[in-house]
Amino acid sequence: MRLALSLAVLLGTCVCSVALNPSLDVTQYGHTAWTARDGFPGGAIFALAQTPDGYLWLGSEFGLYRFDGVHAVLWQPPAGQQLPDKPYALLVTRDGTLWIGTFAGLVSWKAGKLTRYPEIGDQFVTSLLEDHEGTVWAGVLGHTAGELCAIRSGQAQCYARDGAFGTFVWSLFEDSSGTLWAGAESGIWRWQPEPQKRYAMPGVRVGDLVTSLDGRLLIGVSGGGLKQLVADKLEPYSIPSALNRTAMLSDREVDSNKLLRDRDGGLWIGTHQRGLIHIHNGRTDVFTKSDGLSGDISCSLFEDREGNVWYAGTRGLDRFRELPVTTISAKQGLSSDYPTSLVASKDGSVWVGTHDGLTRWKNGHTTVFRKSDGLPANFVNSLVEDSRGRVWATFPGHKLGYFRDGRFVSVPGLPSDEVYSIAAEDRDNLWLSGNKGLSHIRDGRFIENFPWSALGRQQQAKVVVSDQGGIWLAFWVDGGVLFFKDGQVRASYTVADGLGKGPVGGIQLDQDGALWAATQQGGLSRIKDGHIATLTINNGLPCNTIHWSVEDNDRSLWLNTACGLVRVVRSELDAWIADPKRRIELTQWDAADGVGVTAVSPAYFNPPVAKSTDGRLWFLGTEGVDVVDPHHLVFNTVAPPVQIEKIIVDEKTYPVSEKIRLPAGARNLAIEYTALSLAVAEKVRFRYKLEGQDRNWHEVVNNRVAQYTNLTPRNYCFRVIASNNSGVWNERGASLDFVILPAWYQTNWFRAAVPVAILGMIWGIHELRVRQMATQFNMRVEERISERTRIARDLHDTLLQSFQGLVFRFQAARFYLPDHPEQASEALDKALVSADQAIAESRGAIQGLRPESSKESDLEQMLLAAGRELASSRNLGDSAPSLRVIVEGQRRAKPAMIREEVYRIARELLRNAYRHAQASSIEAELRYDADAFLLVVRDDGKGIDREVLKQRGRAGHWGLRGMYERAEGIGARLEIWSEKGAGTEIRLTVPGAIAYQKTGDDGKFKLFRKRTYEHRS
Repeated sequence: MRLALSLAVLLGTCVCSVALNPSLDVTQYGHTAWTARDGFPGGAIFALAQTPDGYLWLGSEFGLYRFDGVHAVLWQPPAGQQLPDKPYALLVTRDGTLWIGTFAGLVSWKAGKLTRYPEIGDQFVTSLLEDHEGTVWAGVLGHTAGELCAIRSGQAQCYARDGAFGTFVWSLFEDSSGTLWAGAESGIWRWQPEPQKRYAMPGVRVGDLVTSLDGRLLIGVSGGGLKQLVADKLEPYSIPSALNRTAMLSDREVDSNKLLRDRDGGLWIGTHQRGLIHIHNGRTDVFTKSDGLSGDISCSLFEDREGNVWYAGTRGLDRFRELPVTTISAKQGLSSDYPTSLVASKDGSVWVGTHDGLTRWKNGHTTVFRKSDGLPANFVNSLVEDSRGRVWATFPGHKLGYFRDGRFVSVPGLPSDEVYSIAAEDRDNLWLSGNKGLSHIRDGRFIENFPWSALGRQQQAKVVVSDQGGIWLAFWVDGGVLFFKDGQVRASYTVADGLGKGPVGGIQLDQDGALWAATQQGGLSRIKDGHIATLTINNGLPCNTIHWSVEDNDRSLWLNTACGLVRVVRSELDAWIADPKRRIELTQWDAADGVGVTAVSPAYFNPPVAKSTDGRLWFLGTEGVDVVDPHHLVFNTVAPPVQIEKIIVDEKTYPVSEKIRLPAGARNLAIEYTALSLAVAEKVRFRYKLEGQDRNWHEVVNNRVAQYTNLTPRNYCFRVIASNNSGVWNERGASLDFVILPAWYQTNWFRAAVPVAILGMIWGIHELRVRQMATQFNMRVEERISERTRIARDLHDTLLQSFQGLVFRFQAARFYLPDHPEQASEALDKALVSADQAIAESRGAIQGLRPESSKESDLEQMLLAAGRELASSRNLGDSAPSLRVIVEGQRRAKPAMIREEVYRIARELLRNAYRHAQASSIEAELRYDADAFLLVVRDDGKGIDREVLKQRGRAGHWGLRGMYERAEGIGARLEIWSEKGAGTEIRLTVPGAIAYQKTGDDGKFKLFRKRTYEHRS
């Protein structure tokens, strides 16, 4: 709502930007040049036109370009269509069709289609025009004769093929009465309405055609001046000189090539080699390459719908536009481009002190005063107007005086040799801040001088302002302000009291009696009745460096800041005064709007700003004096058309169409867009949003590409809106629908399949785990069965047989008792011995069932202990075989399960050797190789029968078969070599990956070591 109201106020009080101000010189317009040096396409630009979408079309010797104010892009028609040749003439008709006259024929472009007109053939089309009836006319340079062709209803009809035009028709023009004029080799032709009439111009070549302000036809003479048609007679058209208004330019100085009458009546002449001539309000000014023009040879002139005037030449493109802030410099009569101070007089004049004289500006006329005109010096310091209307000025070297009746009157006795500011009170009181103190003048006489130390300061005041018999002083060094009256400091305010931080560059009193202090670091402070409130960036200011402030006639507040000129309307200001925490709405102008922007105060002397009687604000600029009229602000009402130009995905460009289908897996996406505001393209604001991705709008300035990464597959709509340099938004903007196709893994069927697959995996893992648990359970069951089988075998082979033998012996003893007591006693003794052996065997079997956990370092000792036990359990005595245990390699730890299984197998091997081999020596070898662990048991006994080896044990015996089963259970390999009468060797090989635990020493080199343990029973 606030923005809409502000816009309404602006529209109601401004001259909108639909034309250039005819009161300005061309040097006072905003000028921008694009050349090949800036990356702009090179070559001559023969023609300019603007289509309804806002693009500026450039007919160049290198092709047809489309320009959005920032980028010029070579235009190519769709595949299968092409331009006949390079473009030379361009026209956009009321229906939006772009007509392109080329060096070899005529085509029109509309709705994506190029149409060629065979009636014109491959002839050179020099000019194009649409008349009030909608007929398109084309001037032709023919192969044999010039022609004038009319295109109606898609058909071309050409006239004067008999050579009446000569070899060419060069220019076309329709005046306000509807008369069609043609400039040809044979002269000027009035073609419509009939009858046709020729005005011969022998000896000259006709150029462009326009009309004068009073409606007469003006004819540009190629390389010469201008002619005008007066009462059916051709007469010279005089152009005042830019340097001397009483003199006229010669035809050679005009050097006419292209003509343009802008909508405000200004006449623009593009010359062959003298740049641009501008004629307005009876004044002439010239703009050439030395002023910044891209080149002095003109090829085309054009005015766009925003009122900008475009100049195209052989070296580039130039734009001229009216600025909100106008600069007056030496070209407009100022004594110098380096002003020092200025003051507005009650008589409507403005006085400007400069480095080179004093200028009096009134009603556009200037009067310059220098030392030769009676001034004490050319360098002017400070200015002020007193209550009598006298303008006072100070100069270096204690010089002071005033103007009376156009003559400067000196006042001697100035204590300071440099005066920085002057304040004027009623009763002809003047207060001067100089380097030697604060001086008081009354009725032209010095009354007193207060040294700065008397005011508690070491440096002079920068600004002095009078207030009800006293004065306010602002200080640069150490900052702060104070009020001085009747020889005393009555009030003082610094940062400690809430004043803005930094030097105070300017102060002013408003109608309410409030003092506004502009600080260099802390914003704008307002002092009223001892209370201070400061307006800063927290309240909406663009920056905190304020050079000065001033009120206009509407009591809006204007600020000169380090980031441009700022205006705060009164309603916003009053709202802030009521609530100092409130954010304000404001309008800002910067360098692009003609404001001279500086980081520090531009004023060394004072005053830096003045309000003339017509309400305009005058202030010191960087290249002269800047002027702004608060009631006639330039405001661009044309909302910019918005275009989406292309979409780029992973460095591949896709043309913009109704529905774009982008490939699966698209990662990096860029959308290029633009807004066609050609006045100040760099100040165009954009808001864009990707519906389906962005929650909020993105706002950017002069950024014409939106980038996204890793978008998910789905439908999207990209929307973009834009505002011009005056903040007028095109809310409709442009939109683009597109879809990113899903990859196979992003499709719905895949998404549906994923949960099924996950459930399947979970079920599979569950089943696998169940099977693993079942397998482990079965393994445990098998282990228990194997162990029970071994125990059963041991019981069968040892305990059962021993007890069965005891039964036989006891039966024999019983048989002998009655008749043979001695034999019975002997039999009982033998039975007791057998019982001892059975007990020993039982103890061994129980020991085998409950083996103690072993450590790696005890394995060889445990084998020796097992050997001793086995030898004693059989009561072999001296006939027991010797047992030797050999350890080769560096001992390495084995997992507990592997260690226990190896021990069980080794013990079983020793048991078999002791009981069945009938050996004299047994050897057990423990070998720790890098890739495997080996257990080898050898004996020199009777060997094992081959059939037993083949069957892996005797029927009903489980020892050998149990060892095989244990070896297979831990992933080891059991190998047996045996020959009858030659002993047995049994080798158990456990792979290193299974046998050894992982340690930090794995892979390190170890010295080979061999140790042997031997036991003999």
